[in-house]
Amino acid sequence: MNTLTFTLSLSLILSIILTTLNFWLAQMSPDSEKLSPYECGFDPLGSARLPFSIRFFLVAILFLLFDLEIALLLPLPWATQLQSPLTTLTWTTTIITLLTLGLIYEWTQGGLEWAE
Repeated sequence: MNTLTFTLSLSLILSIILTTLNFWLAQMSPDSEKLSPYECGFDPLGSARLPFSIRFFLVAILFLLFDLEIALLLPLPWATQLQSPLTTLTWTTTIITLLTLGLIYEWTQGGLEWAE
């Protein structure tokens, strides 16, 4: 019961402190640098609405796709300790083969080139 009381009182005190800080900091007026669209310290030279090349998005999506598929291989050192390491080897080989085939396909289709 003592731990419960301590936890509840600590939660209440932290909530009050955070709420007070939130209201106090919200009343401060931001300066012109904070209100500018870019917080990097210099004024923007052109419009922020310039279109990006679709190649940029394609390469970014491909990077995320391959990066997430590589994350499937991260538990591999622990999977080799299972009862059937041959199954682990089979799945690993399948994933690496699919990744390699996907990379070869994208490369032959020209999806990794910036210039058209």
